[in-house]
Amino acid sequence: LEPLRGTKGMLRLDCLTVETLGQAEDHLLLSVVTDEGAVVPADVAARLLAIAGAVERVSGQLPLDTHERRDALRSALADAARGQEATVRRGVSERSAAAFEAEAEKLDGWADDLKLGLEREIKELDRQIKDARKDARIAVALEEKLASQKRMKTLESERNNRRRALFESQDEIDRKRGALIAQLEAQLTQTVTSECLFSVPWRVV
Repeated sequence: LEPLRGTKGMLRLDCLTVETLGQAEDHLLLSVVTDEGAVVPADVAARLLAIAGAVERVSGQLPLDTHERRDALRSALADAARGQEATVRRGVSERSAAAFEAEAEKLDGWADDLKLGLEREIKELDRQIKDARKDARIAVALEEKLASQKRMKTLESERNNRRRALFESQDEIDRKRGALIAQLEAQLTQTVTSECLFSVPWRVV
């Protein structure tokens, strides 16, 4: 705070509420400017509220230029607060994007595992069907040919079930991905409210 010694200005504290998907976050936005209109860095501004101070009473009518200067400083404070609000909203959006990406990666991993597992089972059934077809060709006795044909039919039925499960799983993945996209779209809609808690002049002695 040493560089601010002998300096004065205005300080403003806002409460920003960002609501998305029914969850609300409150953020305190501290904006500080000097009489010259320079914005005080956030860490230095926070120190102003941590040191001991005293309230000074101003007697008499304030000069007109003082009112005009106060209006200019309040405008600068409002601009600083809007800049912080944009930063907070961007942070909320980035966290939502990171959460979406994590969910998308989990969905992709699950989809890949499911697809690979079913494809592996289908490939194994194809091999068994090929063996059963070969057994049916080389079988001499009618009973052996009949048994091989029955086994081949059972295996083909099982392979069809696995193929159907593969298609159904792809449909389920598409449904889940659609729900994930809808959730992301909902998160893009933010309800933002801001309330100025107080705005006061300050002076560092």
